[in-house]
Amino acid sequence: MVSTYLLLVIILLLLINVFIGNTILKIYLNQAKLDFLTHANTLSNSIRYYMEPEQKTSFAHYIKKVTDNYSERINSRILVIDSNKIVIHDSNSIYIGQEFNHTEIQRALDGENNYGIYKFKEFGYVLYTAVPISFNNRIVGSILVSSSIDEIFDTTGEIKRVFIIISGISVVFIAILGFIFAGFLSRPIKKFTNTITKISQGQLDQKVEIKTNDEFNHMANAFNLMISKLDQVDRQRKDFVANVSHELRTPLSSIKLLSESLIHQDEKDINIYKEFLIDINAEVNRLNNIINDLLTLVDLNKEKLTLSLKTTYINYLLEKVILRLRPLANEESITLELISKQQIQINIDVDKIQQSIINIIHNAIKYTPEGGAVTVSLYYEGEYAVIKVEDTGTGIERKHLEHIFDRFYRTDKARARKTGGTGLGLSIAYQIVSLHQGTIEVESEVGKGSSFYIKLPRNLG
Repeated sequence: MVSTYLLLVIILLLLINVFIGNTILKIYLNQAKLDFLTHANTLSNSIRYYMEPEQKTSFAHYIKKVTDNYSERINSRILVIDSNKIVIHDSNSIYIGQEFNHTEIQRALDGENNYGIYKFKEFGYVLYTAVPISFNNRIVGSILVSSSIDEIFDTTGEIKRVFIIISGISVVFIAILGFIFAGFLSRPIKKFTNTITKISQGQLDQKVEIKTNDEFNHMANAFNLMISKLDQVDRQRKDFVANVSHELRTPLSSIKLLSESLIHQDEKDINIYKEFLIDINAEVNRLNNIINDLLTLVDLNKEKLTLSLKTTYINYLLEKVILRLRPLANEESITLELISKQQIQINIDVDKIQQSIINIIHNAIKYTPEGGAVTVSLYYEGEYAVIKVEDTGTGIERKHLEHIFDRFYRTDKARARKTGGTGLGLSIAYQIVSLHQGTIEVESEVGKGSSFYIKLPRNLG
């Protein structure tokens, strides 16, 4: 990671160096062009009166004097050329009287101030500046100033070298800081990596210990909380597997024992066969209930699960549920009563809500001792229709309240196993109500009983 960032820094510094170097060179060249353009125009204005064809021969000595002085002053070679491209004067005295064809001269005679930069093996970089000489609104010649600009390239080259040295030192400094910082960062990352490796091997009791006061500490706390939840779910899953295994094995063992008894039964008494078959049927029903709970849980986990909403009187639905569960309550001498305070009609998925209510009431009956009572009430509360299931059962300890809707969670494993529970009923009920955008709340006091509040929105769908 540090190497990647270091490479990016190097590339960025190279781009900055190229940009700054080119920008400085451009600034220097533009300034040189402006300076020599000013000099060329000043000389052009000084000699334009003497460039008329009939006067330039007479004043050749003056033109030579002015040009040579100016050439020495600006340390540049100057050529004065007439409109026929004949050199009137050359400060180096080489091309006097000769025709001088050059791009810059032609453009100047066309009335354009122009420049050209060339590199010669003997002289290095040279700037040509050409301007027209105008008199009486016509071009009578041109000035060509040839100036060495090697110093500009040398200066900008030196600046580039300084920037490269500074950039190199910066890269080394950044690399040192980067590796120090990487070491600081890698320690908590290594802790995370080691912990995750152990967790992947099934050791869910691991924790990341980071004592800094930064984002890593917050991340470690969140990670540890997540692992605690996973560990809790894993323990619940193991308990669930053990419970379901026991629940499945018990009826299967009974069915096997009863069927083997029938197979080896010598007597042909129909009553004995009937008694055994009734027991086998009861065990099959018990198996079927467990499997139905598991299948319901799978269905509720489907992402594309949809609700078949239908306008329903909750009063009539509760009457049907009470009628269905009253025989179960009567077996335990438990009073099961419905109190409908209002006629309530809302949109629900009838089958799913019925299952949710049955699970809650059945749970209340299961944990209410003989002679107790379970009361179901129906009423409006704000924007919700509320189904309250109140029992006089054993109650739920406070430490269990926040977990009772978790899958596989059972507050009293021994009693749940005795009554045939799998720890899925309340979880299924909670998910069904949540799908209806409702909630289930619970209040409980140990030894006095519990109250479950199923709250369904009045205007769903």
